[in-house]
Amino acid sequence: MTGTRTTAVEPPAHPRPATGAVVETSEANPGARVVDARWPESDVDTLPSIPGFILSDFTPLVAAVAERCLRVHHGEPPADPARAARTGLVLASARGDTTTLRIVTEAVAAGRRVPPLLFFQSNPNAVLGHVAARWGLGGPVVCVSPTGDPMADALACAELLFDAGDADEAVVVVAELGEGGEQTGGAEALLVMAEGRV
Repeated sequence: MTGTRTTAVEPPAHPRPATGAVVETSEANPGARVVDARWPESDVDTLPSIPGFILSDFTPLVAAVAERCLRVHHGEPPADPARAARTGLVLASARGDTTTLRIVTEAVAAGRRVPPLLFFQSNPNAVLGHVAARWGLGGPVVCVSPTGDPMADALACAELLFDAGDADEAVVVVAELGEGGEQTGGAEALLVMAEGRV
């Protein structure tokens, strides 16, 4: 990839700013902007429930951090239709929704009925579809399971969308459930733009 159109080929060398900050990136990408949002931001953060998604924190985690990122940039949903039509979504997660996978696996092994909603939410595109519908986003939806740096991989996917002319902006989300029985885990979201959109 050439790196000529993406706002952020890799995370900034300096520490990322607090939620909602708009920063200039490297000299290689002058004028590029990134909106940064995280979950959790404090010890008292709680994930909101989402109708149609059950038992796992993965979907609420992705939706919550994407929501924070989009609110910083667009205010209340839906986003401006002229921009939203060219805004894509990229989700990177090395492990994915391990809670739903475990529940389904255990139920099948024990011969128990699996709730139909779990089959729906086991596809990570489902939560991105929820975010896209809520905000009116019309760009591509991409989910990846990287073996290396998840954010770098997700930003590279956004760059491919820009280079292909499929999107002008992308909400890039990296999310992982906690290990060792801790569900919630953490997530980060960036809204990145193709250079010509800045």
